[in-house]
Amino acid sequence: MNKKLVAFERLLNTMDELRTKCPWDKKQTFATLRTLTIEELYELVDAVYEEDMEEVKKELGDVLLHIVFYAKIASEKKAFDIGDVINSLCDKLEYRHPHIYGNVEVTDAREVANNWEQLKLKEKSGNSVLAGIPKSLPAVVKAYRVQDKARGVGFDWKKKEDVWDKVAEELDELKQEVKVADKERIEDEFGDLFFSIINAARLYGVNPENALEKTNRKFIKRFNYLEEKTIKQGKSLNDMSLEEMDIYWEEAKKL
Repeated sequence: MNKKLVAFERLLNTMDELRTKCPWDKKQTFATLRTLTIEELYELVDAVYEEDMEEVKKELGDVLLHIVFYAKIASEKKAFDIGDVINSLCDKLEYRHPHIYGNVEVTDAREVANNWEQLKLKEKSGNSVLAGIPKSLPAVVKAYRVQDKARGVGFDWKKKEDVWDKVAEELDELKQEVKVADKERIEDEFGDLFFSIINAARLYGVNPENALEKTNRKFIKRFNYLEEKTIKQGKSLNDMSLEEMDIYWEEAKKL
């Protein structure tokens, strides 16, 4: 037997044993696993961002465990089992890749993505183009997915350069509301501005979530450097002037 199949069978057998013998595993339900699954996914994303292959391998294992765990619980309820999960996935992949498993021709990845969205709409006949986007997605990711799905049915800028006029318009509207000092209106305009910037990033082939996370990590690295230098001087950040902090901040930018 293929060693990959042997390994997968070992995992399934281990899951069966844990479910019957381990007090903790026996108690788990869909509800109790949910938050743990979210945590595991974030840990996987962290490892992917760091390009740490050893950690990616470990975190993929943790995510796979959760998939098998959910399937095991479902099989106990006579709902479905891991085989059903895998076959359902394979069926979907074959259906949504007609350029591989059918006679549809495509010229690039963009056409593949457009076909994918069109086929999803057919599967969910009567639903909105935006159906299927999880409500609890982080706002930046959700905005990007909303815009990308709208693009899939042709609702997009004809020329990507035109998006900058929209960004400028939203920024001007925000500035006007700031002068009025109506907090709710300011919040609305900030949202519109963020949405237009995310749209611009998408049009220029930049994932806004990745871009923002890159900046977050850059800021954290520089701020940590500032803290370390301050501690070495026996000082506290609260005791330093902004001008003193800027000296170390500029040093950090050169690292």
